[in-house]
Amino acid sequence: MQASVLRFLEAMHRPLEAAVLGPGLLRELYFRVLTGKQGSSMRESLAMRGQFGRIGRSLRLIHAGYAQPLDVMQLAAEAGMSIPSFHSHFKAITRVSPTQYVKSTRLHQARLLMVRQDLTAEAASHAVGYTSTSQFSREFKRLFGLTPAAEAKRMRESFAIPAAFGDATYVASH
Repeated sequence: MQASVLRFLEAMHRPLEAAVLGPGLLRELYFRVLTGKQGSSMRESLAMRGQFGRIGRSLRLIHAGYAQPLDVMQLAAEAGMSIPSFHSHFKAITRVSPTQYVKSTRLHQARLLMVRQDLTAEAASHAVGYTSTSQFSREFKRLFGLTPAAEAKRMRESFAIPAAFGDATYVASH
């Protein structure tokens, strides 16, 4: 696996090799991952079977509807599990509770909105489903260590943030 990853990364540094060899090397990586030590878990997850698949359905719901009211009962129903079972499996897979995951997803998306669309904290908080701007600001500072305005400024100054691709299915938050 390590050699496959190294070949892929080396090829990606050269435009011609990336164009010619990249697709084949990527296919090799898929093969190695799916047949490796964790391959059966990965295949189950991709096939949306078992606990991974059930939690995966809930994760899709969270990422598609983070701006809407979401509760654990609704997410557990989407996964076809009891609330205690859902909570336990969700935390085993994501390492955080469902409520923390939803909160983190909303806060990361709000940060992207403030940086990419120059929204105020108030506008971003409402866009991601918060009804209280002060609650949003407290949770934002707890997660990122800065106020929303200061974090958006830091992000703009420190990173070249590409424009959004429209509605993405997932937010890179975890």
